[in-house]
Amino acid sequence: MISKAIRLMIVLTMFMGVFAYPPDVLAGPAACNNRNNNTHAKLLECVTLEGVREHQAAFQEIADENGGTRAAGTPGYDASVDYVVERLTAAGYNVTLDEFPFLFFPPAVLQQLTPVNVAHETGVFTASGVGDVTANVIPVDINLTPPRANTSGCNGAYTEAAVGAAIVADPAGPDDFAGFPAGAIALVQRGGCSFALKAYNAQAAGASAMILFNQGSDPTREGLIVGTLVVAAGTPGPVTIPVVGASFASGVSLAQPGSTAHVVVQEPRNVTQVNVIAESKDGNPNNVVMAGAHLDSVQAGPGINDNGSGSAALLEVAEQMAKVKPKNKVRFAWWGAEESGLIGSTAYVNGLSQAEQDKIALYLNFDMVGSPNYVFFIYDGDNSDATGAGPGPEGSAAIEKTFEAFYNMVGEPFKGTDFTGRSDYGRFIAVGIPAGGLFTGAEGIKTAAEAAIWGGTAGQQYDPCYHLACDTYANNNDHALDVNSDAIAFAILQYAMSTADVNGVSGKGNFPPVSGGTSISGTSSDSGHEHELPIE
Repeated sequence: MISKAIRLMIVLTMFMGVFAYPPDVLAGPAACNNRNNNTHAKLLECVTLEGVREHQAAFQEIADENGGTRAAGTPGYDASVDYVVERLTAAGYNVTLDEFPFLFFPPAVLQQLTPVNVAHETGVFTASGVGDVTANVIPVDINLTPPRANTSGCNGAYTEAAVGAAIVADPAGPDDFAGFPAGAIALVQRGGCSFALKAYNAQAAGASAMILFNQGSDPTREGLIVGTLVVAAGTPGPVTIPVVGASFASGVSLAQPGSTAHVVVQEPRNVTQVNVIAESKDGNPNNVVMAGAHLDSVQAGPGINDNGSGSAALLEVAEQMAKVKPKNKVRFAWWGAEESGLIGSTAYVNGLSQAEQDKIALYLNFDMVGSPNYVFFIYDGDNSDATGAGPGPEGSAAIEKTFEAFYNMVGEPFKGTDFTGRSDYGRFIAVGIPAGGLFTGAEGIKTAAEAAIWGGTAGQQYDPCYHLACDTYANNNDHALDVNSDAIAFAILQYAMSTADVNGVSGKGNFPPVSGGTSISGTSSDSGHEHELPIE
């Protein structure tokens, strides 16, 4: 693995004669406290792994003091906001809190009482009913035998033409709930139909609550599953019973004969949440470079990789760029409620006038950049990999090439990942703003070919603790985090000084556009970062 010092020398050598570097370019970390990091080499020297990890340690401490979570709507998120604001204000930025309305669902409860007493990790489904239920747990046509194909709960009072389609009455069809005792808790398994259909059938059968556990058919369907009960159209009415999720292992435990459980889903409440926005005092206000990372975690854990890694790296870069006088206005953003459906970033973009949107030259997104079983993914802005979603708005291809150029300079292989819009860049590209960013993988499975290139373990998730309580300070890869922190710094400074390759606006002459390279693997990956709520 290439050390930080060697990376700095590579960058210096690659750009010597093109960029101007003063004599103290490698004067040592002590110089970082006072100098203007207005070149790539100076900035990369000052953006350190230690600085990023300091911020992650602070996020971990915040979670530890607030019930193990930093989720939007919780005191842990509020404390995370306070920390970021304090650091940015001390660095000299103009900091604002961008408010947005948020429907907060308090943490659900799934406590098995017999034949074992254990609190299972859980979460509430979108559009669930509310309630506090203690009752017998009755499995509904589940299948625990590999490969565990099933249609648990799909057959009952209702049916649907396809997953996500309208749900309609089915009085003559087969019934998974035949003989189901009214008032019991229905235990259903993922598979075969939408979550909504399972919930409507359980409700019609007289269930007092429903527990939906993951299928267990492959490694991506083992952990806690939480999704939505909303379908395209034609619902029979609201789901009134509480519906919570569970992992496959929890489902196996709850399926034991004589199982009883306590399920609680509380009434959601409307709260005001905030995005943290920090803007440079200098730079062209009509050519704004934005860079963002979501600050919130899931309720299940502290989220120190997802997305304490992106948030911490962005904060470190912002601090080290505080004395830079950019050619373009630089606007940093730490988004709220990303894990609840990209709510904060969507509200922000929707709140901009057309004229304000037009002033944003580009948006860079950093959501999970230190995954323990990492791959260096770059969002495929030009659709050169020809898989999945198409290209981003015009200019996105140039952003991709800038990241490629950095990885090529420091000798790190990289790979494309589909531009799906499943993180905070989604609303930006939807309104035509060029975008790009980095990602090291979530619940997707690392292939043998990837393991041969980047190391790690084939057949395991890029982040085995994705959306779990174990996403702690220990759940990061230092090398990935170190390299990506430099890549983030490189791209933000590059575009702070010139966006000529993206939108043709000329910048400083010693920051010409950089050229990219060829992905070492040649194809994109289903890297699996599903923040959109699944329906089946």
